Amino acid sequence: MEMLFWVLPILIFLARVVDVSLGTMRIIFVSKNLKKLAPIVGFFEVFIWINVIGQVMQNVNSVIHYIAYAAGFAAGNYVGIVIEERLAVGHVIARIITKENTDNLIKFLKKEKCGVTVIDAKGKKGDVKILFTVIKRKKLDAIYEAIDKFTPDSFVSVEDVKSVSEDSFVGVPLKKKKFLGTFRALRKGK
Repeated sequence: MEMLFWVLPILIFLARVVDVSLGTMRIIFVSKNLKKLAPIVGFFEVFIWINVIGQVMQNVNSVIHYIAYAAGFAAGNYVGIVIEERLAVGHVIARIITKENTDNLIKFLKKEKCGVTVIDAKGKKGDVKILFTVIKRKKLDAIYEAIDKFTPDSFVSVEDVKSVSEDSFVGVPLKKKKFLGTFRALRKGK
């Protein structure tokens, strides 16, 4: 009898971990403009959530069910973040600012089929070079290793890129947005 008491809370916890992890992935897919994947993930996320919340409401006087629900939510956030890091979906732009010679780093980036733009600039302590490169997130660790190897005293900033416009740059063409064209036409009164 004691074992049966714990089965439902454990199932609630596990289902909540899955549903929140799916929610995290859905948000990432939406932000990366993966229109076909986000709704599918959202369907399963809500389907699991409805079943879990139904079980919690059937056991409204049981604190252990509430604790399992909340703990599953917390663990699901963590698991979702770990999954997202492992999937490394999309592209990022890396800005590398350095006073060092960048020739070897540029050769490495080109060998990795990463486009790179170099700008001569002035920093707080003199002349610097700023390298811009748009790369697949999956290559980010290799790029960090190359920066440590070729220009270890660099400042690096990285941020997500929603879309990329040139297919020759990283191999992913930008799809034209019909919505924006329609919106512009409406604003012009057409």
